[in-house]
Amino acid sequence: MGADIGEILTKEEIGLQRLSSKIIAIDAHNTLFQFLSIIRGRDGRPLMNRQGKITSHLSGIFYRTCNLMSYGITQVYVFDGRPPSFKTREIRERSERRGEAQRKYEVALERGDLEEARKFAQAAARVSDEILSSGEELLRLMGIPTIVAPSEGEAEAAYLAARGLAFATGSQDYDSALFGAPVIVRNLAITGRRKLPGKKAYVEVSPELIDVDISLKNIGVSREDLVTIAMIVGTDYTEGIKGIGPKKALALVKQGVSVDEIYSQRGLEKPENFEEIKQFFMKPPVVEVKEIKFVEPDREKILEFLVDKYDFSEERIKKAIEPVIHMSERKRSGLGRFIS
Repeated sequence: MGADIGEILTKEEIGLQRLSSKIIAIDAHNTLFQFLSIIRGRDGRPLMNRQGKITSHLSGIFYRTCNLMSYGITQVYVFDGRPPSFKTREIRERSERRGEAQRKYEVALERGDLEEARKFAQAAARVSDEILSSGEELLRLMGIPTIVAPSEGEAEAAYLAARGLAFATGSQDYDSALFGAPVIVRNLAITGRRKLPGKKAYVEVSPELIDVDISLKNIGVSREDLVTIAMIVGTDYTEGIKGIGPKKALALVKQGVSVDEIYSQRGLEKPENFEEIKQFFMKPPVVEVKEIKFVEPDREKILEFLVDKYDFSEERIKKAIEPVIHMSERKRSGLGRFIS
């Protein structure tokens, strides 16, 4: 879910060409979930090979990565490590929501309501260990560096951007702003024409760029204040205060109302671990990285992996990968940096 603070941040709609020659540190779990949710059949079932193994995420990774690379956009995928102990409640609730969505999906499918079935199937999507490992293997074959964070992937991605090893983080959530990312790019995985849920209408989804430093300057708060605002509204680690959205939380913080007062005025007790969680956002555990190495895609192994193992169309894979390999060969001398 992440912190719902988007409405107080300054967003700019951009084209992919704006990110040419830039490195984006992508939240792997978040992006894989997007692919699993979106890339489905009319009845809500994900794409699968002949053995029944899910391939929606592989399709998303491959074609989207090729598309971004064609714009000269370099990607680094960051995978989650061990979640912090105070995320247990959120993980449990997510699991319960997925289970309920799965039950509603089966009911909708049984009565032949495909639109409802697809909606619930998307909500029931789960990034399994197999999806993570197969996704990471494909990225490796495509020459895309991967990093496993000690804890939250968005924190590691934010660290890479803050260190200047990446231009921005890539995620649908805003949490990397709390972890210190200077720039966030949203909608990288879902750019294009998308159907509005429950309606016979479509919208064009474009990448959004959020300059966090400019956003903080515009709303007149510090990053630490932004963390406080997010925690009051609700994060993966804290339950938000009912009736307080990001704009109201922003106003209260700017007025100098303390967190204790905000809770007590509503007859609530501030969570005991509030300061611990705040410090986790301000100084999250990360893997220190000195350099990032990018290697050329392995054409033959990509074909073996996607075509032979997962039943992708050989013709389509070759058509998509050839321009990328050609571009990679031309840039061979310019990307020799290493992940420590």
